[in-house]
Amino acid sequence: MSKSGWTIGLFVTLTLALLVTPLAAAAPPATKVYRIGIVRPSTASATASSNEAFTQRLRELGYTEGQNLVIEARFAHGQLERLPVLVAELVRLQVDCLVVGGTDTTRIAKQATSTIPIVMINASDDPVRLGLITSLARPGGNITGVIDIAEQLAGKSLELLKEAFPHIARVGHLSAKNASQATAHLKEVEAAARLVGVRIQPLEMHGPEELEQAFRAARAERADALMVAHYGFPNSHRERILHLVDTIRLPVMYTNPAFVKSGGLMSYADDPLDRARHAATFVDKILKGAKPADLPVERPTKFKLVINLKTAQALGLTIPPTLLFQADEVIR
Repeated sequence: MSKSGWTIGLFVTLTLALLVTPLAAAAPPATKVYRIGIVRPSTASATASSNEAFTQRLRELGYTEGQNLVIEARFAHGQLERLPVLVAELVRLQVDCLVVGGTDTTRIAKQATSTIPIVMINASDDPVRLGLITSLARPGGNITGVIDIAEQLAGKSLELLKEAFPHIARVGHLSAKNASQATAHLKEVEAAARLVGVRIQPLEMHGPEELEQAFRAARAERADALMVAHYGFPNSHRERILHLVDTIRLPVMYTNPAFVKSGGLMSYADDPLDRARHAATFVDKILKGAKPADLPVERPTKFKLVINLKTAQALGLTIPPTLLFQADEVIR
């Protein structure tokens, strides 16, 4: 090969090397796959709409299951004693973020890890008093998210129930004895009862096997109406509770609008789907580098009175027009 040929060959080789090397260095890294753990005290079916709202919001934010997202969901089916095992399982998987439902699950997650970010989806309305976070504005630690303020709405819920049915004097409060949020809700209802002018009959149950017994007690003690706190196992036994309500034909106020959508009479609460969507936004911020300690905890600001007029008619109950006018949603 001539000297000029060799020079041209070297130039071409060097030129190709310079062109190829930067392209290789600039090649994008493989897409990161995030793993999110979800732990909820109830069943997948009982929280299906909330879970879908959560994943739908994640999709809107650019996360797709099977591509850059894996969701590890665990459900206790109302058996709160299973929560520590479910949380520990996800901690061992080293998920990028834990999404937890309820106060009890949040407390267990806090005890299980101080490093994995935790997003509350509906913990108690006073997480500061409970020691879960330092403050709403600056949570500190590894926990943030959205809280459920049904406890603060307990008094108003009782007032609305009394407004709908002025004759009621005794109200049964159906709740799970081992769910801390249910216990707190009962205390708030009892405090409000003195102002409303009714007596509260606690109907606390250890498990679903005591549901029939609780309804028999309500009938035996001549309860005029019921309030159902959905926390713990009651949320997983929605249809059964609605069936039992039909047998005693009493007006019922629920803490979860999902009961009303399934045939219950009325509820006064925030929108759990909105809470789920906000929880997904928290997850997105954390996956993008934000620290839970710096993300202010959110509390619901919109509440809806939902009335199922079809159920009222089926039970032979009359809802005052003034209350129907106040309702945010009437199912006809």
